[in-house]
Amino acid sequence: MRANILFLRMLKMKIHTLLQIGEHHTNHCEDSLVSEQIGSHQWLCAVMDGCTMGIDSHLISTLMGKVLRKIAKNAYFREFMTKKQVSNPILLKAVCQQLFLDLNDIKNQVQLERDETLATLILMILDTQKWEASVITVGDGVIVCNAQVIEYQQDNKPDYLGYHLTKNFETWFAHHTQFNHFQAIKDISMATDGILTFSRFDNRVTIVEKDAIAHLLIDNQWIENDKMLHLKMLKMQDEWGLKPTDDLGIIRVVQGAHLNNI
Repeated sequence: MRANILFLRMLKMKIHTLLQIGEHHTNHCEDSLVSEQIGSHQWLCAVMDGCTMGIDSHLISTLMGKVLRKIAKNAYFREFMTKKQVSNPILLKAVCQQLFLDLNDIKNQVQLERDETLATLILMILDTQKWEASVITVGDGVIVCNAQVIEYQQDNKPDYLGYHLTKNFETWFAHHTQFNHFQAIKDISMATDGILTFSRFDNRVTIVEKDAIAHLLIDNQWIENDKMLHLKMLKMQDEWGLKPTDDLGIIRVVQGAHLNNI
């Protein structure tokens, strides 16, 4: 308990994560996630979802997470050396551009085909001093900020990042439309589209609330417990008889001041 209190005081927030394989998948979880400090008051958070119809799609989603973690560490070191903090929108664009460059280098080095580079991406730069965030979504997924739900659904034909790696980055970025900017953040989450696939897996009668988004991304039960999302998943399974059929990745960030008021 004391360690958790010190953690909250240091970061002024709580980061909850969950990664779970879907019931219809057997070999690999094709989702991935990363949360890494990218500046003195900024964090990079991202969830990735590999294309089920792609080839070894668990690999590209994992690689994207590893590359983003490297980018964040390098940016944090650069800020430390220059003592200059970059705004969220500018940093978001710089991260995306470096991700393009690094993924293309990997793609060329190991000669990946396009079907081996297909993954969706929700990428957020969060300022924990101003409590503002800039988010880009490439493909589908769900974002929730202060109980406001934003769903990106693309009729099971997501606009995977791999479709664009051969394009001019500036042109692609300028024409991309799925951007969100949030202010006065108390509680913000991002999830892959697996959160929309919860289904009954036994014959038990479900007599309580079944909304996975509300339960996992808005409800505050167990919010200060490090295993909050895991506990909520067990409740859905054991009490409601629900499991996600698709892989699921979630990052939920709660402001420390908001935690104290719950």
